[in-house]
Amino acid sequence: MLPAELAELVRRIQKQKSEGQTIEIKSAHEDVPKRLYDTLSSFSNQDQGGIIFFGIDELKDYAVVGIYDPQDLQKKVTEQCNQMEPPVRALFTIAEIEGKQVCSAEIPSIELSERPCYYKGAGKVKGSYIRVGDADQHMTDHEIYSFEAYRRHRHDDERPAERASMNMLDRDALQSYLAEQRKSRPKFASLPDSPACELLNISRSGKPTLAAIMNFCVYPQGYYPQLCITAVSVPGTQIGDVSGNGVRFLDNSRIEGTISSMADQAVAFCLRNMKVRTVIDPRTGRRDDRTEYPVEAIREAVLNALIHRDYSTYTEGTPVQLDLFTDRLEVHSPGCLYGGMSVEQLGYAKPELRNPALAVMAEKLTGAENRYSGIPTMRRAMKEFHLPEPKFENRRDEFVVTFYNTAAGSPAATDSPSEKNSASQTDLLLDFCKTPRTRQELADFLGRKTVYSAMRKFITPLVKSGRLEMTIPEKPKSKNQRYRTRPQQAL
Repeated sequence: MLPAELAELVRRIQKQKSEGQTIEIKSAHEDVPKRLYDTLSSFSNQDQGGIIFFGIDELKDYAVVGIYDPQDLQKKVTEQCNQMEPPVRALFTIAEIEGKQVCSAEIPSIELSERPCYYKGAGKVKGSYIRVGDADQHMTDHEIYSFEAYRRHRHDDERPAERASMNMLDRDALQSYLAEQRKSRPKFASLPDSPACELLNISRSGKPTLAAIMNFCVYPQGYYPQLCITAVSVPGTQIGDVSGNGVRFLDNSRIEGTISSMADQAVAFCLRNMKVRTVIDPRTGRRDDRTEYPVEAIREAVLNALIHRDYSTYTEGTPVQLDLFTDRLEVHSPGCLYGGMSVEQLGYAKPELRNPALAVMAEKLTGAENRYSGIPTMRRAMKEFHLPEPKFENRRDEFVVTFYNTAAGSPAATDSPSEKNSASQTDLLLDFCKTPRTRQELADFLGRKTVYSAMRKFITPLVKSGRLEMTIPEKPKSKNQRYRTRPQQAL
């Protein structure tokens, strides 16, 4: 930094009267602060690094008080930098402001593979810090572990589920997946199931991996109770708001099952709680019924949360969270962005995968492309609905996607609850059944507590009217029965 740039930054700090994510103020009028380790660590551990300013007194309204001795200050700060692991290489600049000398120490970010940077005297656990706003806070064990896992290429989705056995995996689904993998691999196709499962990260030493449990287990939450989705519909703009009759949640659901099943149920939850917007095109006068948020964007956000969430032991007790407010929809995924990816790079750079084994399985089972197209798809879908671009936030312990329902320059529209709009619900159901569905999948999609209720009220009438058909019509009660939309009725 040039002295002129330092002077300009000091004036900006005096005007704003605050520190920040990359700015720390120290007076150093009489001596160097004895403890800079926390700030040296936190600045080194964030991508943008940071700057420590010496010679400004925060307690005196950010007045320039000067430094006691430029040479000695740089020497003593460097001594503290050398007590960090890895050592910090500060870049110093001296400038004269208001007749007094001020010094800045630019603290560079260290490589991701070398983090966390910590004070050797306290050790890694107690000497590692992270910057939160204008404060330096101790890193949690989980945050330290995240750096370790990245550096060592440790993938938690591949760890074995010690309590589980291969017998608890859905045999039909697993065999179908193995057959698909064997199609284009002649040598691999000759392997028996056991070594094939090891190579595909389905098992480790005979035990199913976490990835296999989440994709093939008959009941994954029997082993990992909180690896699910909690979904709520709130009658306001924040948790705690209540409706006129004192109801806190218009709908409250715990969504369980495999990743594929949870994604379908989460979309169904949103469909039954979203409004359907009737849009009139001012140019053509054409009426179009449109959901409050694009279903395509919701599904991508949910799949991203389930596939790319943190599956370490530190987050086993934290579910994916789906919050539907009156003005927005939020999808919370445990764990920050993986590796060196930043929010600004989302959708443009190709990130490293936190859960590669799980992602490959989910690609076949859910239709998730695993081609880095999720973020662009969300942006495109929201734009097509004339809604604001999705908001992506990389918080300290979670990644959050937010969709807002405030239209930006959209045609005039009137809203009505989707559950009251039977015609729209039927259209959504027919669209859902383009892929053959089981009775349970249909009940989950419709938000019905029993299969009987869903069949009696919705499915059977549509079959009788010819809009749905059975895949095994000669055996109506077969356990393998599926229901699909007739081709001429497909949306």
